[in-house]
Amino acid sequence: MILGRSPKRSHEASAVVTGAGSGIGAAFATELARRGSAVVCSDIDDDAAQRTVEAITTAGGRAIAVHCDVSAIDEVTALAEAARTWFGHPPTLVINNAGVGTGGQPIGAMSLDDWNWTLGINLWGPIHGCHVFTPMLRAAQTDQPRGIINVASAASFGAAPEMAAYNVSKAGVLSLSETLAAELSGTGIGVTALCPTFVKTNIVESGRSTAQSTQAANRLMRWTGISAARVARDCLDTHDRGGLYCMPQLDAKIGWNIKRLAPETFTRTIGLAFRAGSHLSN
Repeated sequence: MILGRSPKRSHEASAVVTGAGSGIGAAFATELARRGSAVVCSDIDDDAAQRTVEAITTAGGRAIAVHCDVSAIDEVTALAEAARTWFGHPPTLVINNAGVGTGGQPIGAMSLDDWNWTLGINLWGPIHGCHVFTPMLRAAQTDQPRGIINVASAASFGAAPEMAAYNVSKAGVLSLSETLAAELSGTGIGVTALCPTFVKTNIVESGRSTAQSTQAANRLMRWTGISAARVARDCLDTHDRGGLYCMPQLDAKIGWNIKRLAPETFTRTIGLAFRAGSHLSN
């Protein structure tokens, strides 16, 4: 390793990616394969995961598909064992990416079923991933640099109205990542939290949101969203540099800094913008 530079954890890694069937997960898997990594592509949608694998292997990469519902600890444990068996050793890079979108209803109106569904996948998924894979990374007897990437969101600090379940889940992922980074300090295991704003994926269509919320999110995605491929590249590069936070868009960086410097003003401004938007739509 060159003095003063972090090891390139994303190159020639033995990687596990959850939610690899589409969107950011598929982009992570594809980019990792391009960097010479072997990739276990897990998803609850078996056909989608297999499509990602076929795209990778057609391009000359190495990948397999493994079914996994990240909200179920036994399935995450089985994923880890399947990865260990295929690699012949523990994975060196784990990306907890699987997630869903919810929105369009205020607190008290959103059903508890939607709360449980969102937290089960978006928060318990990464918790399960960190719980199962962190001991494996710690115990790995390898010179290969190791790491964990958790996909959070700018919603983790943005607190947009009528997105409570999603916001809470992603805030939890950010806190989980920060805590894990502190616990793994000095071990050589890197931790990165990805916090993008709008990315051009299918998360809106596959989630549970009101029609109005879905339309608004799709408009913003078209106007301001960036490609999943770019997000994956930026995040892997940040991880290789040893960065804890990856905010691939300028609006995410601006929001993060304002929230840190003037948190009450930031939240009041979001509330004012929400009320103004509500009046305009009525």
